[in-house]
Amino acid sequence: MKDFSRRFQRSPERLGPKHIREYQSELFTKRKYAASTVTLYLAALRFFYTKTLKRAWSIAETPYPKRAFSLPTILSQEEVAQLIDAASPPVHRTLLMTLYATGLRRAELARLKVTDIDSRRMVVHVPGGKGRQDRDVMLSPKLLGELRQHWHRLKRKPSEWLFPGNRHHNSDRPITTKVVWNACRNAAKRAGIKKRLHPHTIRHCFATHLLEAGADLRTIQILLGHRDLKETTIYLHLSQRHLQATPSPLDSLQLKDRSH
Repeated sequence: MKDFSRRFQRSPERLGPKHIREYQSELFTKRKYAASTVTLYLAALRFFYTKTLKRAWSIAETPYPKRAFSLPTILSQEEVAQLIDAASPPVHRTLLMTLYATGLRRAELARLKVTDIDSRRMVVHVPGGKGRQDRDVMLSPKLLGELRQHWHRLKRKPSEWLFPGNRHHNSDRPITTKVVWNACRNAAKRAGIKKRLHPHTIRHCFATHLLEAGADLRTIQILLGHRDLKETTIYLHLSQRHLQATPSPLDSLQLKDRSH
């Protein structure tokens, strides 16, 4: 509110929709703020005017900016293999393999418990995911083998957390999400992968590669823990199988050969 008031050298009580629109325009044009940032500014103004000053707020007069739609980065399966193979130390390799095999969010991965790995049913239990909803995902035999190697490497066997914190992995607390982030970024650097990469990229790869392998959207929605199927449909834009299923109209044109 101070910034808004300072811009017009007036108290907010003396400012209205015209000033808000002008302020919004300057946030875009002069300060070059992103749509999401401008939305936060507008939300603060709206709260002040409706809750503090008890004034009406017209969405039509001061609309929220539309967020830009951008597709996430996707690695090929070969690039994912390069990423995992480049991971060091071994626990980083295990973290990346678990991310790709399960599609977990990094916070979900960091807080996995030993009891969440069900080798009899071959599932990984994900308790209290986003929206506080539990779910189960598949436990790959290859991942199970890697997790057993991880267990044998631990000098002090954990009683609760699958990935104990601190450099010796013997803490009574789990690793932080920053450890997962660093595992991903450091492996990308070693592998020479230039694409922008973070743990959520591997989650996108998990979903996209499943779709390319023939999994249906509803199954992927359940595995990812999405509440709305609309969240999952973004992977239709990323799947090579779906992109290549429809030929370009250029291919049906009878063009003259000018290669000679």
